[in-house]
This record gives sequence, C-alpha cells and structure tokens, in this order.
Amino acid sequence: MSAGPAARRGIRRTSTAVLVSLLAVVMVVVAGCGGGSTDEPGGVDISSGDRHLDLVAYAVPKIGFDEIIPAFRETPAGEDIGFSVSYGASGDQSRKVARRVPADVVNFSVEPDITRLVKAGLVDEDWKKQAPNNSTPFGSVVALVVRKGNPKNIRDWADLLKPGVQVVTPNPGSSGSAKWNLLAPFAAISDGGRNPQAGLDYVSELVRDHIKVVPKSGREATTAFEQGQGDVLISYENEAIMLDRANATAGPDNEVEYVIPPQTFKIENPVAVINTSDDLAGARSFVDFLFTPEAQRIWAEQGFRPVDPAVIAETRNLFPGDIAKLWTIAELGKVLGAGTAEENNGKDLTGWKPVDDALFGKKGAITKIYDSGGEQ
Repeated sequence: MSAGPAARRGIRRTSTAVLVSLLAVVMVVVAGCGGGSTDEPGGVDISSGDRHLDLVAYAVPKIGFDEIIPAFRETPAGEDIGFSVSYGASGDQSRKVARRVPADVVNFSVEPDITRLVKAGLVDEDWKKQAPNNSTPFGSVVALVVRKGNPKNIRDWADLLKPGVQVVTPNPGSSGSAKWNLLAPFAAISDGGRNPQAGLDYVSELVRDHIKVVPKSGREATTAFEQGQGDVLISYENEAIMLDRANATAGPDNEVEYVIPPQTFKIENPVAVINTSDDLAGARSFVDFLFTPEAQRIWAEQGFRPVDPAVIAETRNLFPGDIAKLWTIAELGKVLGAGTAEENNGKDLTGWKPVDDALFGKKGAITKIYDSGGEQ
C-alpha cells in the first residue's frame, strides 16, 4: 500500500532533517581538521570555540605556538576562541596575506614582511606601538649547528670558508631567517656595515663555494640538515636548541651540537594584528597574551629568547654562550642609512628599510649575489 500525501511529506521532512544534520557534522569535522593541531596524533584541540582567529606565521615558531595557543585558550580572554594556523617561509606567508589569504594575527621573521602588509592597507601604520617591545614578543640569535664532535672545528664565521665545508641556509628571497643568517657574518666582517665591501666579499664566497643546499624556509633548512645534508647549518639559536635536545632520541650519525659565534646578530620576530579582522578584540587580546610572564616563560622553555626583563633574568641559564658583540638591526640600519636624507624628505633612513634596500631588495647587493650564483 502506498503512503498518502501527508505521510510522504513527513518522510521528506525527516530525510531533509537527517541530511542537514549530517552536513553539519561533516562541516564541524572539516573545520576541526583545518584548525592546525587537531589532526595530529595526540594533538591538542585548538579549533573549537564560539569565536575564531587565523594565525599566519613563519615556520620556525610553530613549536612555541603549539604551547602558547592552548595556554591562551585557558585564560578568560581566550576561553571561547578557536584557532586555525598556517606556517611557512616568512616572505611567502606575507605575500599570501597581502593577496588576502584569511588572517587575524601575523608573526613573521623580519619587519619588511609586515611592512608589505602596511602598504597593502592590512596592518596599521603604528603597529609597532600597539604592543610592547615594538610588537616583538620573542627573538633569538644566529647560531651555527654542526655535527656531534664538531669534526670541521667550526668556531667562527671565517671557519665556514674552509675548503670543503658545506653550509645549509635558506633562500633570502623567500625566508626571513636567511636574511638574519647572512646579516650576522655581514655585520661581523664589515664592522657593522662600515666596510660593506668586506661583508659582501664574504657573502659572495660563502654563496659561491660553500652553500650547496638552499631550502625555502628556516624549518626546511633544519630538516635538510637533519637528513644529513651539509656540515654546518646557519640557524636561529632556538632551532639549534631544538636539535640539541633531539640528540636524546637521535641515532649516532644524526647527533649535533651548536656554536654561538663571538659576534652574531640579534633576531627580532615581530607580530601584528590584521586590521580587517572580524574579531579585532580577540586578535589584540591574543597578541597581548604573548607578552605576559606566562607566555614569556613558554617562549623561553621552547628555546626562544624572551623580551620581558624579569623573565630574561629568570631563564638566563637556558641560553648558554659568550657573545662578545651582538649586532642589531638598529645599529646596522643607522650605518647603511647614512646619507639617504636627500631622498627621504631630509631624514636619513634607519632600521630595516636601509638594510633591506641595500642588501635584500630587488636591487640589493646580496640579492644580486644569489641571482648570479655567488658573483658580485
């Protein structure tokens, strides 16, 4: 016996309700998988919440954010905020956001990658003033990672130019860490930019004769070195610390150690809020959390140098090494920006702008060295 009209309408309503419910479940599952760590074995849920933030960052601080985000979600400000996260080479990530890839908070390796978003109208011009320490919640220094026992006897920058030494460092065209890695020897050899040709001669020889592996990001460079490529990895100190800690489970052929050169460079990794965010209050509260003592201790525990003075003192033992001279962007920018006033409304350029223009821009000296395979 066939069902009557009323019964058929009831069946259709029931089927539609079931379909909608199934679609809702599918959407929740898909959203959870896109949330970052929820799809990792033993991962912590970071995607659930009535509000949502997209974090776009360079590759290296993932191990820090893996701890920071759950800690933030346990605070009153973050308890109902879910996250999606994206990590990659700093320059590539910046260009993606400039092309309007969804983002609420960005954390890049170098300031120029945020400047690109200021020019695109996505980050406020006064972004540095919106959080402490010029909106830089953590940093590092440039280190040299070597094989266990340091068989090539690598102690300082000159040792990288020894015959037969192969060096791994990322491509400065895509990676912010590559810029820091090259600024360290450039500053050391050039006396902070006062003898730029000496610094460029060093970089040229390094690129031409010793850099045989050029990954896209700092994390890819670390992976290449872990896989046995190269004798020396130029890297962030935090990556060096991570690799050193991994010795406990690494095979004898994969054990490493690291050296902090007597002269090296201070790495500063800024963060900014995207001003088109649908949840500006949530984005700002997350950025604010990065500077709290709790978050600063987490950064330090994960190998990143904190910026809070009290936490710096408290965690000093986590960062061994005797640094005689720690060069900074402020110092190098002041030297390389000298004499630029005529083209800059009567005021010399300072900070990252003259450094990037002189060395890494489209016409930059180090860009030309890489484009020519090591020639100037």
